[in-house]
Amino acid sequence: MTLKAAVIPVTPFQQNCAVLWDDVTMRGVVVDPGGEVDRILAALGELKVTVERILLTHGHVDHAAGADELRESLTASQGVPVPIEGPDRRDQFLLDGLEDAAAKWDLGGRNVTPDRWLVEGDTVEIAGEAFKVLHCPGHTPGHVVFVSESLRVALVGDVLFRGSIGRTDFEYGDHAALLAAIHGKLLPLGDDIGFLCGHGPGSSFGHERQRNPFLQG
Repeated sequence: MTLKAAVIPVTPFQQNCAVLWDDVTMRGVVVDPGGEVDRILAALGELKVTVERILLTHGHVDHAAGADELRESLTASQGVPVPIEGPDRRDQFLLDGLEDAAAKWDLGGRNVTPDRWLVEGDTVEIAGEAFKVLHCPGHTPGHVVFVSESLRVALVGDVLFRGSIGRTDFEYGDHAALLAAIHGKLLPLGDDIGFLCGHGPGSSFGHERQRNPFLQG
C-alpha cells in the first residue's frame, strides 16, 4: 500500500482539508472538511477516491462546518453510510455551535454529531492503515491527533504548525496543556515523523523540535 495525500484549502481561513487514500484500492478518508463542500466533492471526483470515513481533529468551524453536508452527499452518491469519527467528546460544545460560528464568520455550515467519538488509545483506519489516536488538548479541549508510527506520518490539526503552535487565547484554551501534549506525546515519537497540519505547509517533528521558537527553552 502506498498512502497518497492531497490538500484542499477551504474557507477564508485557508484550512487544509486533507484527502488520504491507498493508490491501489483508491479508498481513503477526508480529514477536517471545514467548508466549501462542492470543492471537496469536485476534488474527490478528480482523484477518483472512494471515501470510507470523515475524520475530525477538533470542533472549530473552519475544520468541521462542512462535515455533516459532506457525510450526507457521500452517503447518497456512494450508496453506503460514510461515518464521521472524532474528535474527543470534550469538543461537543463546539460542534453543537457550528451554525452560530459559521453565521458569525459569514460561512455556510451545520452543527454535527459524529458517528463515533474518539478517545486516547483508539485507532482509526486510513486507507487500510491503523492510525493511533492521541488526545492533545490546549487549542480545544477535545483535539485529537492521528499518528501512524509504521508510516512515520501524523495528522496534527491545529496543535502544531511549521514555526508555530495552535492558538490558546480562547476562553477554553490552555497553553500549558498544549505544550505538554506536544512535548510529551508528539515529539517523543521521533524526529523523522512528518506531519500535515491544519494551516500552511507541513513539517516534521524533528524540524519543529529544533527550530520552532515556541518549543525552545
